[in-house]
Amino acid sequence: MAQHSPGASARSVLSTRVLLTCAAIGVATGILGGVAGWITIPVLAGLPVVYGLVLGVHVLPGIIAQEALRLPWVALLAHVLAALVSSAIAPIYVMQFLGTAVLFGGIQEIVAAVVRYRSWAPWRFFISAVIIGLIVAAAVFFAAHLGALPVWAQIVYLAISVLGPVAWTAVGLAVGAGLRRAGVVRATR
Repeated sequence: MAQHSPGASARSVLSTRVLLTCAAIGVATGILGGVAGWITIPVLAGLPVVYGLVLGVHVLPGIIAQEALRLPWVALLAHVLAALVSSAIAPIYVMQFLGTAVLFGGIQEIVAAVVRYRSWAPWRFFISAVIIGLIVAAAVFFAAHLGALPVWAQIVYLAISVLGPVAWTAVGLAVGAGLRRAGVVRATR
């Protein structure tokens, strides 16, 4: 029978405390994601140029988790948990929520991995936000046939699609920093 040293669980990247913190972040941001899911159709029908701002809310789980915890895998974990909560609120979008979680969380993890999980400067978070914004802009542009809109509306749509995730990233960084100040990091390490 193997014995565990007293510090073994403290060294685990995904300790119980980290998992619970990601779960709390996932629940809070998953509720927002579920609401975003329900307003998707009215927004696309009424004012499609602002859809990037609605979809941008889905960057929050990973940004908050990475800023608060500064550990590998927390972005992807928080995203998946948020997607499950969002799916309970807006079950018609289960596959979209899960796909978005893997895509957005994966991009955030890849950007963090490129800097070896050592740089937590805001610029790093904004790089992932711009990448996500560009992907969102392209995907929705073609899926929603936004090419039929006037040129000015297409330009506004593209700008908002990129700036939406950037704006939500700023919000996520503020929330994550607040959690760090509140002692969440102390409790997870």
